[in-house]
Amino acid sequence: MYKKYFPYFQNSDTIYLDNAATTQKPKVVIDEIVDYYSSYCSNTHRSNHGNANKATQKYEHTRELLREFINAKDKKEIIFTKGVTESINFVVSSFAKKRFSSIIISSLEHHSNIVPWHILGKSLNNGLEVVKCDENLDFDFYDFERILKENPNAFVSVTHISNAFGKIHDIKKIIRLAHKYNAKVMIDAAQSLTHSKIDVQDLDVDFFAISSHKTFGPTGVGAIYVKEELLKDLLPYQTGGATINDVSFKKSTLLDSPYKFEAGTQNIAGVIGFGKALEFINEISYENIEKSEKELYKYLYDELSKIEDVIFYSDIKNSIGSMSFNIKNIVAEDIGILVDKMNIALRCGHHCAQGIMKELNIEGTIRVSIAFYNEKNDIDIFIKALKKAIMMIKD
Repeated sequence: MYKKYFPYFQNSDTIYLDNAATTQKPKVVIDEIVDYYSSYCSNTHRSNHGNANKATQKYEHTRELLREFINAKDKKEIIFTKGVTESINFVVSSFAKKRFSSIIISSLEHHSNIVPWHILGKSLNNGLEVVKCDENLDFDFYDFERILKENPNAFVSVTHISNAFGKIHDIKKIIRLAHKYNAKVMIDAAQSLTHSKIDVQDLDVDFFAISSHKTFGPTGVGAIYVKEELLKDLLPYQTGGATINDVSFKKSTLLDSPYKFEAGTQNIAGVIGFGKALEFINEISYENIEKSEKELYKYLYDELSKIEDVIFYSDIKNSIGSMSFNIKNIVAEDIGILVDKMNIALRCGHHCAQGIMKELNIEGTIRVSIAFYNEKNDIDIFIKALKKAIMMIKD
């Protein structure tokens, strides 16, 4: 139904089930990028000729679109980055680094929300606290409050939707409880906008890291939402061109947010393309996206459940997008190699989530990750290929 909007599906026979890694791009996004490079390729916020003005207007239009999309109060709260990884590193280096003795993360974090804290010298029980999850991989709020009581005024940084298992953290409850103990909160929202509507004011979140390429937009683009009251405490991550109000050999005066945080020439085409992706999502609507994905996610789980010796690590309650599993006595990567030869694209391994994999005492999983454009026929073809791969390995 929705594949008609995506050139990839007209040009490839692959059954694409690796959407947690990156999503496909609709034609309107691709056309928007081509139009920039073909018709008005210019730098932003500098020259005053017509093409440069158009590029600047389009670039800033995306900022306003994203502001509306997540219900931020002001466009100065939207700072463009290369993606969620840079957004997290930006906040770690520019805000959290010298302000907090304790950092609190969850058990389901991507490496992007673990390694930056290690680089600061914080490790488990040495400035870094990890909230437990239960046997169903759900967030343990009792453990979280215990940690908060022992570490008030901490910095909490947690994922919204696990890229490895699809588990959805109740981030509104997490934020509310963290604020009770005077903690600041950053949400890794890499998987969020792909699947659900977000309202940062309703969440009352302090920092919200956003991805473009996981949200049907271009790679190399993302954003960090920063609550307005915290902008004054946020230091520039980089400096140079585009951030400057005035420079002499004695001193430099920076512009106000967001421009003081966007040094150098940005990924202009990417940002403009991201804006078109947001417009595309609005046209499809989250109501349709969520309905399509929930039905397909359950269908995938039901069909996998029929396979002998399948091992799940959680149920599908409070989950979406990614589904991880293994087949007893079979190495996950072997399945990935075989189904790839049958034109099935999925991911096998630790999914940049080695922390939870070690807790589960496994090397990795077979991960199928869906988007709203996937169809039941995709699942049927995958299940047939999976069964064939299992048979080949066991024989």
